Amino acid sequence: MTTQTVQIREVGLRDGLQSIQRVLPTAQKIEWLRAEYAAGVREIELGSFVPARLLPQLADTGALLDYAKRELPGLFASVLVPNLRGAEAAIAGGADLMILPLSASALHSQANLRKSPDEVVAELARIRAARDAAGSRTLIEGGVGTAFGCTLQGRVEPAEVLRLMQALLDAGADRVSLADTVGFADPRAVRELCEAARKIAGERFCCGHFHDTRGLALANVCAALQAGVTRFDASLAGIGGCPHAPGASGNAATEDLAFMLASMGCETGVDLNALLALRRRVAGWLEGEPLHGSVWRAGLPKTMDVRSA
Repeated sequence: MTTQTVQIREVGLRDGLQSIQRVLPTAQKIEWLRAEYAAGVREIELGSFVPARLLPQLADTGALLDYAKRELPGLFASVLVPNLRGAEAAIAGGADLMILPLSASALHSQANLRKSPDEVVAELARIRAARDAAGSRTLIEGGVGTAFGCTLQGRVEPAEVLRLMQALLDAGADRVSLADTVGFADPRAVRELCEAARKIAGERFCCGHFHDTRGLALANVCAALQAGVTRFDASLAGIGGCPHAPGASGNAATEDLAFMLASMGCETGVDLNALLALRRRVAGWLEGEPLHGSVWRAGLPKTMDVRSA
């Protein structure tokens, strides 16, 4: 039987840290980055190019990108960009991928980005033009958030999600992804929407981003896997969330996702023991902050060959 390869993109340094009040020093972020790279993670979202006054937690994104490009060969360095100005910084820094978030919920889009979903599509077209004019190889990912529902709007129609995905591709996105931003998804909805998305985007539909708000993140990953998705976002210790999702417990935990995939026989390239050791260090840095996940409590089963993980 052929072993399935699944890619994990670590988003703790961006989605995780932007959701807590503490500002982690750049030196500790670099330690985190180096340790996760040493553990075998080869795609990391380093931060977001947003004004420091809005998110001081991510003010050193440029420094982290510079370090990654100089010191970590083979790392696929991703950054989030909210607009053209952020994209210009990502291009100048040589990011491998920039992610432009779009909320399929019109109410969430206005609350989070102060733009309508279609205005975000227009912004992506401007970003594509700027990328091409600069002769840059930075890929553009259009991330469709609140794809399964919204705390502000309620139901989000799958047809609207798919319309916006097609619009992002038409505007010049190299890739598109789906995010359960506020934790409304269930496995059936995930499988059905991912299957429909793959019919539209094929291999350009590249990633699933699931929050564990109601304990279904890993179940939703399994449903997306069944629909052919092989790349997933996760955050070490499950940190992160959305300011418009009160009570949310954060993202899928990287260590739990890596364990589940290894148990299922998937190849991730991740050293689980090294990842759990890093989690213990990060937990010390973030003492007092809400952390999540399960594997760190019980450890790895004695029957598990971690060398195959």
